[in-house]
Amino acid sequence: MICAGLRPSRSVLPALGAVLAALLPLPAAAGESAPVAVQGAEVRLIAGSVTGEVAQAGLDVRLAPHWKTYWRYPGDAGVPPQIDWAGSHNVLGVEMAWPAPRRFADGAGVYSIGYKGNVLFPLAVRLADPKAPARLHLKLDFAVCEALCLPAQAEFSLVIDGKDAAGVDARIAQARALVPQAAALGGAEAPAVTSVALDRSKSPAELVVEARVANPKADLFVEGPDPRWALPLPQKTALPDGKARFVLAVDGLPPNAGIEGARLTFTLVDAPRSVAVEHVIPPP
Repeated sequence: MICAGLRPSRSVLPALGAVLAALLPLPAAAGESAPVAVQGAEVRLIAGSVTGEVAQAGLDVRLAPHWKTYWRYPGDAGVPPQIDWAGSHNVLGVEMAWPAPRRFADGAGVYSIGYKGNVLFPLAVRLADPKAPARLHLKLDFAVCEALCLPAQAEFSLVIDGKDAAGVDARIAQARALVPQAAALGGAEAPAVTSVALDRSKSPAELVVEARVANPKADLFVEGPDPRWALPLPQKTALPDGKARFVLAVDGLPPNAGIEGARLTFTLVDAPRSVAVEHVIPPP
């Protein structure tokens, strides 16, 4: 039961071996699991209110200074987080949302996509019977990186009852506000992906994406239609009047796949706002 929408890395990072998680001897607050410590990070599972058949929950990852973890598509190198809820009771499924990430330069022209500091991944937990007790048993496989990257694992079990949820709900709502909002191509106000073109005169062909942005540090990440795709990170050129152009080579496609007819996702991060635009590349 691995969450959908994950993206593979474009290269394999060196690893020192699995980091064994250990429960810290600290009391858990209401609506929180006991924290799990791994090298470079501390992780909690939190649970909020229940509305209809859906309970609000979240994975709270607190990273040590100079450490990072990855987005669902990690970029040129990295390992995306994966969740497994096998062993849960009265749970039909768990959908994980992804707050807007950042680009990190890892040296030698290699870039990764992810998070530093603290990040809360919102979870929508679908209950089989919202009137019956539920327990979410969640396993998180992820990576934490400083100079080197270490695979890590954390495992939690938490009762979902919707009690004392106000404080937790507020934290989850703040995290959901950072998740890129679905948008159509050609929006009038920043942030907006205004056009996508395929320049076939280049070899390999290049995707040329123009955007309207408010933040000079705005960035764009492009994902393919399935986890086999590993498109490169684009190069950015600032344009007048709050516009920007992003260009990336059509590279990292699966064998026998073509760009024409592919549905791509363009995530434009223009802090504090961000949007996600799906667009099918038309044939010539």
